[in-house]
Amino acid sequence: LLANPKPLYPKRARKHGVEGQVLLRVQIGTDGKSKAVETLRTSGHPLLDAAAVKAVRKWRFSPALRNGAPVVATLDIPITFRIKN
Repeated sequence: LLANPKPLYPKRARKHGVEGQVLLRVQIGTDGKSKAVETLRTSGHPLLDAAAVKAVRKWRFSPALRNGAPVVATLDIPITFRIKN
């Protein structure tokens, strides 16, 4: 995983004190780009789930290697939304 920005906390969710964790499964292409993102475990809040998916779709990864050549890989990524006081 390269340095990627955290998802934006949805303003409406923050305003209402909504927190949670989303578990995403990401298919990473040989070019290090997210090819597919699916929600394995929802946070229970559609706003948080959508924000996590939107951010991870833009992330870039170091591609997995097999025998020195890049290959498609799958990675499970937890995204936690927590309001800090």
